[in-house]
Amino acid sequence: MNNTARSGLVPLALLFLKLGVIGFGGPAAHIAMMEDEVVKRRQWMTRQEFLDLVGATNLIPGPNSTEMAIHIGYIQGGLAGLIIGGVCFIGPAVIITGIIAWFYSQYGTLPEVAPFFSGIQPIIIAVIIQAVWQLGKKALKKGLLWAIATLVIVLVFLGVNEMVALLLGGISGIIAQGLRLNFFLLGLTGGISLVKNPGADNPPHLAQLGLFFLKVGSILFGSGYVLVAFLQSELVNKYSWLTQQELLDAIAIGQFTPGPVLSTATFIGYQILGLPGAMISTIAIFFPSFIFVLLLNPLIPKIRQSKRASAFLDAVNASAVALMVAVIINLSHKALLQPMGIFPVNITAIFMTVLATILLIKYKVNSSWLIIGGALAGFLLESL
Repeated sequence: MNNTARSGLVPLALLFLKLGVIGFGGPAAHIAMMEDEVVKRRQWMTRQEFLDLVGATNLIPGPNSTEMAIHIGYIQGGLAGLIIGGVCFIGPAVIITGIIAWFYSQYGTLPEVAPFFSGIQPIIIAVIIQAVWQLGKKALKKGLLWAIATLVIVLVFLGVNEMVALLLGGISGIIAQGLRLNFFLLGLTGGISLVKNPGADNPPHLAQLGLFFLKVGSILFGSGYVLVAFLQSELVNKYSWLTQQELLDAIAIGQFTPGPVLSTATFIGYQILGLPGAMISTIAIFFPSFIFVLLLNPLIPKIRQSKRASAFLDAVNASAVALMVAVIINLSHKALLQPMGIFPVNITAIFMTVLATILLIKYKVNSSWLIIGGALAGFLLESL
């Protein structure tokens, strides 16, 4: 990239603050906005350089669009740019989510508010189905990867920890390719995932909460929605730090707000340990992305050409899709498969899920509008 094309830190900060405020629609939409701003409008880099960065984000754990902001910031302004790009992109979502978390803690369990959230739940299931559909088309490219994904689903329902299942899927891909296991990221994320899990205290200590989100941020391949699998397994099922209802509401709020889906951690941390919990959860889940980008940005060309990295990544992405399928099954049991009148299932919720899925996949409707519609539908249905 031509040095004359480099921007100052102030324009960099203003750009990612803007994108953090208007960045609805998920990682794909975020990256498209960045391409328009960075390549077309400002010409800070060529399209090929931008595509190289997109490819690099798929080789490391963490939220892709956030890591794109960090990569661009690093290229434009060095270490200061790396911090500014990431923080400015994450900041608006975290602040908005924190405000909603406070509001939810005050009013979220009141009867006047509950109908809104009951209407949102089926939409969230549809949003995750859409993510599985889109990611699955790319991740499940051959029979071997389908087999690995199936294995991961079986492991999860046999009670294997989601983080361990994800890594086992990646290892299976390398073994199946007949390659030696020396991809250094596996050792890094694997080591973190095997750290002793926090105890089932109610509520946990700040250090325990921070350790959980640090582990998640260090191994989160595939999509921000894979976060839901870890939350379901650890915080809801195992430690009861979060209720199933709070998890569904947290996903909805993370989807409704702009910026990275991982800002859901801010909401969850607040529900568990108040403002300190929100702060430690947010820092812990995003911190690994800054470190990964700082370490790997100079190595991007070599990593992208590595067959071992490619085999590991393909298998991990397939495993991530499998985890999301397991999440759909678990959430559907709560939101859809409950009796409604004379019916053994919730007919209204199933209809809303199917309709929202069609609108998302076929007609590309922005999920934020569907969540608003779901909330209104829940309120109106409760009023009848």
